[in-house]
Amino acid sequence: AAMTKVLIVEDELLLLEVIADELRDAGFEVIEATTGEEALERCEQQLADVLFTDIRLPGRVDGWDIAERCRAANPDLPVIYATGYTAAPVRRVPGSLFFHKPYKPSRVVAAIRDLTARMGGERRA
Repeated sequence: AAMTKVLIVEDELLLLEVIADELRDAGFEVIEATTGEEALERCEQQLADVLFTDIRLPGRVDGWDIAERCRAANPDLPVIYATGYTAAPVRRVPGSLFFHKPYKPSRVVAAIRDLTARMGGERRA
């Protein structure tokens, strides 16, 4: 079975590394992006099986945009948002999860495992 690929979009490099390391240790393949623009490029290439994105990002593209654009390209993509702000306008794509910062990386790993299990591993034969 191919490894599940997780696209992580996070502009705080320290946090990005922590999450990426945790996911790699858990057996996932990690694709990193630090801006929304970079994330959209990755989405267009449809490399990821799961999207984990911060909502507040530098540049013109935020996490809401990323999820919507990625879902347009890949309607079944599981999405997890992360934010340190509670006042964010809620534009969640259907079926998405939400983590408030600071979150435990282990909980994110568990959530991603759960999402990919629910998608049914049969399509990655």
